[in-house]
Amino acid sequence: MTIRHMEILKAVSETGSFTKAARLLYITQSAVSHAVQELETEAGTLLFDRLSKTIRLTEAGSLLLQDVLPILASCKALEAKIKKLERCAPIRLVSSITIASYFLPGPLRRFEAVHPEIPVTVNVVSAANAILELQAGYADIALIEGLPPHGPYRSIPFSSYPLLAVCAPDYPRLSQPLSLSSLCKERLLLREKGSAIRDVLDSALYLHGYTAYPLWTSVNSPALIEAARAGLGITILPDILVKKALEKGSLISLEIEDLSLVNELLLVMHRDKYLSAPLSELVNLLVTNGSNSDKSELLPHPDN
Repeated sequence: MTIRHMEILKAVSETGSFTKAARLLYITQSAVSHAVQELETEAGTLLFDRLSKTIRLTEAGSLLLQDVLPILASCKALEAKIKKLERCAPIRLVSSITIASYFLPGPLRRFEAVHPEIPVTVNVVSAANAILELQAGYADIALIEGLPPHGPYRSIPFSSYPLLAVCAPDYPRLSQPLSLSSLCKERLLLREKGSAIRDVLDSALYLHGYTAYPLWTSVNSPALIEAARAGLGITILPDILVKKALEKGSLISLEIEDLSLVNELLLVMHRDKYLSAPLSELVNLLVTNGSNSDKSELLPHPDN
């Protein structure tokens, strides 16, 4: 039994005529008759009484119609829903902590104002774990800091931030600007290896032949800020994280010779990822929200 058989059963029962049912369904009368015969053969009994002027359901036919009607109603509802699946499908993001804290809330708020029916889930993890989640298919888009990942990915820079070396005003330091050699001898309070912030610093030092040996290593940037404010050493963190402390004067910025650190923010997706219309809208919101975004990187609407 197919959906078409069910539609014919319903149409014949409503019209009391093979001819009228065929006209209602825009098919031939012979197609209706053949379908009814197939149903009766499968049921092993007559489903309609062929009377002189009309056709009526038998008791067996009525029982079958009772089960068929809910199925047809569900199919009709599904036909209406299938045309707007993209407008209901959830979007899954995985993001680094800094991006989730400072760059993601605004675009998400604007997106949800336009698409309140689309759930957007966000998993906040380290940059390395973000790529692992993307690779495993747990996310549609990864928002990370640092260098573009290797592999079958498309990476779009959407913003950036400078890294600043900061310390307490009373920290015993050498006169500025500090040389790289002097910096590496100081009491350093740094993020853990593998973090985007640490990778940028280590790469810059490596290019000049230096290596950092921190006194503190932490996965938590606020912990490093508090340690620096307490005069325990020099930390190197994004400007957006130390901005308030600098404004209050509890931290001061240090000038380091030959060291200019900038962390790129990247929107990463699989290079063959299909972008639904809502997902494309969200990507464009994220890209245009970045102060350093390149408008040429905007993704076209999939219908264009």
